[in-house]
Amino acid sequence: QVQLVQSGGGWVQAGGSLRLTCAASGRTFSISTMGWFRQAPGKEREFVAAISWYADSTYYADSVKGRFTISRDNAKNTVYLQMNSLKPEDTAVYYCAARRISGSYAYANDYDYWGQGTQVTVSS
Repeated sequence: QVQLVQSGGGWVQAGGSLRLTCAASGRTFSISTMGWFRQAPGKEREFVAAISWYADSTYYADSVKGRFTISRDNAKNTVYLQMNSLKPEDTAVYYCAARRISGSYAYANDYDYWGQGTQVTVSS
């Protein structure tokens, strides 16, 4: 089992920045990919970004490319999501997730473990 604990998030004005943190514990050696997803009210959960746990590969949704940066610190078993130039449409609950099997990174159903979620609110 892998446990994911999120921190960060909150409220910010449009154009501002926030950083989300996701700390993993447990059987972290089994992780292949870490991802961030978000879910706005009345909408489905959508992919935001992902990073390979052991390789230098990152992936982003088109809507956040150039504004968000995903990174990891394997020594701390932690993944970060730096969010810059935030827009009101970025408002959502953000979830970190971990998957054991490498492959598709953008599908929420393919992830095995989830964090508790954290609210990000961007005001115009």
